[in-house]
Amino acid sequence: MILARGRFTLGVAGAIAALLALIAWSLVVGRFSVAPGDVWRALWSALSGADSGLPANVEAIVLQVRGPRVAAALAVGAALAAAGAALQSVFRNPLVSPDILGVTAGCALGAGVAVLLALPIAGIQAAAFVGGLAAVMLVMAIGTWIGGRDPILTLILTGVVVGSLFGAGVALVKYVADPFDELPAITFWLLGSFAAALPRDLAATLLPMAAGVAVLALLRWRMDVLALPEDEARSLGVDAPRLRLVVIAAATLVTACAVSLAGTIGWVGLVIPHAARLLVGAAFARVLPMSLLLGAAFMLAVDTVCRAAFATEVPPGVATAFVGTPVFIALLALTFRRSA
Repeated sequence: MILARGRFTLGVAGAIAALLALIAWSLVVGRFSVAPGDVWRALWSALSGADSGLPANVEAIVLQVRGPRVAAALAVGAALAAAGAALQSVFRNPLVSPDILGVTAGCALGAGVAVLLALPIAGIQAAAFVGGLAAVMLVMAIGTWIGGRDPILTLILTGVVVGSLFGAGVALVKYVADPFDELPAITFWLLGSFAAALPRDLAATLLPMAAGVAVLALLRWRMDVLALPEDEARSLGVDAPRLRLVVIAAATLVTACAVSLAGTIGWVGLVIPHAARLLVGAAFARVLPMSLLLGAAFMLAVDTVCRAAFATEVPPGVATAFVGTPVFIALLALTFRRSA
């Protein structure tokens, strides 16, 4: 127990140190490089209200361009990783994530319809939440109805089918969109990007996202009970069906907020929880905070490389797919070999 606690403390401390270093690096690098001292002067000026003495363009880059973008990348990465860890724990399946269950596709469809209707950010969040919740409930209903000897395979195949269905809905939204105005915005948004992250969007998104993560954090000590049969969980005072519904709703809310802010960015919710479990063990009370830190650091690192390492900015949703696809194939092969 003491060894595990020390391992957890060391892992969290290392993740926090890496995250702080990434934040400093992300604020400095870019097409227009900013000296580290100028970054801290601009941040101190924003916090204290004092005059930074910096040129207006330097202060604008730090506070109005890179600052909101860094905050958005941190929030989205942490949110997607937390949602993935929660769904994997609920379904007792290490291959589950918001992408595999169709949650991301459902959120994308709902948000795409909201963008088509020119709704404000709150309307996009609500539509994304409804779409994501409909997708995951449909996956659960179809998977329960089909049954089968291998529930993992049934769940994955059902999620793929439902995700394809909602993906067709997204394609229909793109087809009926105005090709000169709405279609480019929807297409660019679906690729996943933090380029359009604005302070007002962050203000509207971070509160419900934090509420969803807070629900998961409050329930973190009960999550491991879901690995037990329902009668044993009930004997411990845990209503497993109700707990699953609450966790699924919270994870869907968090995913919907992330999608409404940055578009569809996949694989974070699948890969990061596995890395967290390798570092701190399988207990959800430890996996959740580690997933939050690793997800934020991973997403910020990917976004910084995508905008600073190439002449043309690469959408981070594309980059995470290049990383997540081989990892998912390896996890799928390992899971089936162990069950064989």
